[in-house]
Amino acid sequence: MKRVFMLGLMLIPGCVGMPENVQPVRDFTVERYLGKWYEIARLDHSFERGLTNVTAEYSLLEGGGVQVINRGYSERQRKWKQARGKAYFVQGADRGFLKVSFFGPFYGSYVIFELDQEHYQYALVSGPDTSYLWILARSPDMDKDLLRTLIAKASQAGFDTSGLILVRHD
Repeated sequence: MKRVFMLGLMLIPGCVGMPENVQPVRDFTVERYLGKWYEIARLDHSFERGLTNVTAEYSLLEGGGVQVINRGYSERQRKWKQARGKAYFVQGADRGFLKVSFFGPFYGSYVIFELDQEHYQYALVSGPDTSYLWILARSPDMDKDLLRTLIAKASQAGFDTSGLILVRHD
């Protein structure tokens, strides 16, 4: 039993890597990142499949972590879905690199690799590899030129942006 647990602990750090061409933003200020973000676009994954009106809300936890509440509407099931998680900094609080967990001791990467550092109004976020990508904004609508620019940056970083899903907010 102890051997299985130790093997599990060794595997967990592998989930908090990042894609080769992605670097977390520097001079990150978590207090400015807190609050509600709207998902503008994402690459498809089963845990968000079919959801519209997707938001993520961030708040501080006691002890230095960040609470994450993801919420989206399933039209097929005609109900809201919500997941609550916690995130912690991987390389220091001034870098946009966190590990996030929605399922007990299992963590995945949350890498902010593009950010409006002046106003904190948009962000490009990656997971541990290039199959995870989110474009987030503080409002449910994003300027089309800005969206094209962010998609181009993601493409240059190695993401297959042809598979991006534009998230409907209504």
